[in-house]
Amino acid sequence: MKKIMFSDKYLLTHAVLYGMKTMTRRLLKVPKTCNGKEVYSFNVLTNNAGTQCVDLVDENGGILGSWKPHYEVGEIVAIAQCYKEVYPNADFEMVDGNFMTESAGWTNKMFVRADLLPHHIRITDVKFERLQDISKEDCLKEGIIFLESLSIIGEDAYFFAVKHKVRHMYDNILKFFSSPQRAYADLIDKISGKGTWKRNPWVVAYSFELIKSK
Repeated sequence: MKKIMFSDKYLLTHAVLYGMKTMTRRLLKVPKTCNGKEVYSFNVLTNNAGTQCVDLVDENGGILGSWKPHYEVGEIVAIAQCYKEVYPNADFEMVDGNFMTESAGWTNKMFVRADLLPHHIRITDVKFERLQDISKEDCLKEGIIFLESLSIIGEDAYFFAVKHKVRHMYDNILKFFSSPQRAYADLIDKISGKGTWKRNPWVVAYSFELIKSK
């Protein structure tokens, strides 16, 4: 089983766990080589049935092979969380020969094992598109929140939350925008680096559903 990480600083793991986020976009990154040859570029193609594929291309325009996204439709994926969050009462539990509380995954979810994570999603759709082609509906599925007729600005507003640390305490700061695309553009620039929205790269857009715990 694979795992997938969402930003905790922008409360996106929380949004997934509470059903407020059902899509995620990841930059489309193809390998440098394919079948022993250098990958020069790639083409995103759509057939008559609406099925998309990514062809890897050499410097002469020849097709080297196809690229597949990291997650596939129907795949069940573990939601990455540090062990401290999901096993707060861990004492003598062991992970790979070490105490869980002393493992790297205790406070860093990059190092957790997928098979030890309790929460999962199921991939329901995969599509390729340019980042700026995101629709209003997809912005909301990405975790942007709609607030009708916000009195302080006199119109509808869209926002996301930022986890802000003040000394030893955390507080959530809300950032408001006039459109869902503007809110998402600001969010993706913070997650993937300044200028990401302006570059308008190809992305893999995954739709998913939260698997309810029994």
